[in-house]
Amino acid sequence: MNDLLLIISLIFVGQTLGCLIGLIKKPKETFLYGSLAFAASMMLGISFFQLIPESLEIAPLYLVIISFLMGVVTFRIIDRTLPHINPELLKKEKPSIERSVTMLVIGMALHNIPEGLAIGVGFALTPALGIMIAVGIAAQDVPENIATIIPLYGLTKNKIKSFIIVTVTILFELLGFIFGYYFLKGTSLDLLGASLALAAGFMTYISIEELIPAAQIRQNLKVGVSGLILGLICVLVICLQAN
Repeated sequence: MNDLLLIISLIFVGQTLGCLIGLIKKPKETFLYGSLAFAASMMLGISFFQLIPESLEIAPLYLVIISFLMGVVTFRIIDRTLPHINPELLKKEKPSIERSVTMLVIGMALHNIPEGLAIGVGFALTPALGIMIAVGIAAQDVPENIATIIPLYGLTKNKIKSFIIVTVTILFELLGFIFGYYFLKGTSLDLLGASLALAAGFMTYISIEELIPAAQIRQNLKVGVSGLILGLICVLVICLQAN
């Protein structure tokens, strides 16, 4: 029960903290870039140091590869259809505020479902793995939600409304977690291994396609590299504690 409460807390803490930071005091760009790089390296580290090795132990190699690629392709389709952060909505000459807010919120909600699913799949295998994934996703939720709520507030012009909107989308991550955990708990090892690889595909895509480009590492080399290294160190420390 304590592990379950910790997981639920992490689901809400990362996103809520990001919203509050973005609304109360817009952080410096260097902080945001470093945080995005840190989150990206944590997500990649967890994917390739934990999720993939765990899936290979309980499922055939071909199934792991196929599931990983499915995770990447699935998130690619979601991202292309409903992008999580779409600055282009703010650049139209006569933007439809209602449509812009709706698209942004739907994109946020759909992005949160696979993230919750990844946590649930890990937790279904072992509580320690689920907590580790939750920590990594919470770390990326902070800068991601800072970068999300700022344009959302620019659209709504209302801090409380913006905060409530983002808070509601967190429930979709919780639903993803519940589905991943209760549906896969006690299922066959092949299905569980495939689900771990699928979650790794989700997290890899988020890191490479969204977080790393957003971190602008080449333009902020010291901050970006420091964030990447620190994220990997954190993953290694968490792995050692889990083992």
